Amino acid sequence: MSKIRTRYAPSPTGRMHVGNLRTALYAYLIAKHEGGDFILRIEDTDQERYVEGAVEIIYRTLEKTGLLHDEGPDKDGGVGPYVQSERQSKGIYLEYAKKLVEKGEAYYCFCDKERLASLTQTVAGKEINIYDKHCLHLSREEAEEKLASGIPYVIRQKNPTEGTTTFHDEIYGDISVDNAELDDMILIKSDGYPTYNFANVVDDHLMGITHVVRGNEYLSSSPKYNRLYDAFGWEVPIYVHCPLITDEEHHKLSKRCGHSSYEDLIEQGFLSEVIVNFVALLGWSPEDNEEIFSLEDLIKIFDYRHLSKSPAVFDYTKLKWMNGEYMKAMDFDKFYKMAEPYLKEVLTKDLELKAIAQMVKTRIEIFPDIKEMVDFFEELPSYETSMYVHKKMKTTEESSLEVLEELLPVIEVQESFDNDSLYQMLVSYVEKKGCKNGYAMWPIRTAVSGKQMTPAGATEIMEILGKEESIKRIKKGIELLKNA
Repeated sequence: MSKIRTRYAPSPTGRMHVGNLRTALYAYLIAKHEGGDFILRIEDTDQERYVEGAVEIIYRTLEKTGLLHDEGPDKDGGVGPYVQSERQSKGIYLEYAKKLVEKGEAYYCFCDKERLASLTQTVAGKEINIYDKHCLHLSREEAEEKLASGIPYVIRQKNPTEGTTTFHDEIYGDISVDNAELDDMILIKSDGYPTYNFANVVDDHLMGITHVVRGNEYLSSSPKYNRLYDAFGWEVPIYVHCPLITDEEHHKLSKRCGHSSYEDLIEQGFLSEVIVNFVALLGWSPEDNEEIFSLEDLIKIFDYRHLSKSPAVFDYTKLKWMNGEYMKAMDFDKFYKMAEPYLKEVLTKDLELKAIAQMVKTRIEIFPDIKEMVDFFEELPSYETSMYVHKKMKTTEESSLEVLEELLPVIEVQESFDNDSLYQMLVSYVEKKGCKNGYAMWPIRTAVSGKQMTPAGATEIMEILGKEESIKRIKKGIELLKNA
């Protein structure tokens, strides 16, 4: 077989949806697994949906995720232009549509909007429009006369009404469709622009695309694609239709869920490499049960034949877990660089931010978690004295008050205020008192943090806060417990 060539052909309509990112990723992996080429093509012929700045989003997302294209608008590989509007201006699509007309595989249609509207019929409760081939019966002379007089027209694909059309998909196998269901779809619209379906077929052929990766919502259009390939006498590419992506409620993943795009997830504190890893598993799984992969790993092991037919559920909880695993393994300097803005958002006092970052590194799943986890360093929050009660530690409000009152004078004369010295001081106290560590540690940690959950133990927190602030907070704890 010739060199594998895949393409990612997004429309610049906004942020990159997770489903589009998966299409790009799978197309990239199929090509790179076999040493092939990955092509970027911008499909911007639908000007009504065009969003300013969306092309830049496409480039930025592909760069950040590492899905670097071999050819595209900025990398000419000899089969450009790689932007459909530029291809349109060269007359490529009209040229190929006219070739089909000459071969008797397409025809001019001059029906106006009113006539087309009259063809609407209700099938299974839905209104659909099936063209009745009215203009197919025009003679060549009649068609040319209408063209010469400037009557608006479209060019339609001529599809049979009898028999079946069968096509093969690598995931779904052979699928047959009754030709009676194939409408004579429009190839060239009245404004001269090609339809999405027609432009795709022409561009994929002219660019030498061997594998077409797309969502399974395009399965129903594939017979029409195949008939176009056959009409031109072109080789049909290998189809790889990916399963639907749903939310946890098994509804199609939409913008309303708040995490449907790559940029949504980045803004929510997820790492780019985690998003790629996670998206790869939305419908595909390796032969073993491993789940953590770098892009290089995926290139080596990816086999599109292992894609599932069943819908893939976007499990947000699993994504957060995966992000946490990546953070644990991350180089600290890289982690700190990314965590620092979140720390500075809530911590304005002169605190050792790197030490605090080290505390949270293995305890968070996404970067925004940092703020709620460390805000107590800035200011002691209001808290209920019931937090001092812990059955496992065998602490009560009364015992906690006793511990704080006994430890306060010891802490006030403590000279070394580093973690090790403070820990040894508390250990000496519990040994003399004949109790377990938690009996003293829990009241102290509660007093200095005012939190049920903290990123570190009592003495580590005290070292960061310093002696003066730690004593101030312990006194506040004593006051609260006494009042209670």
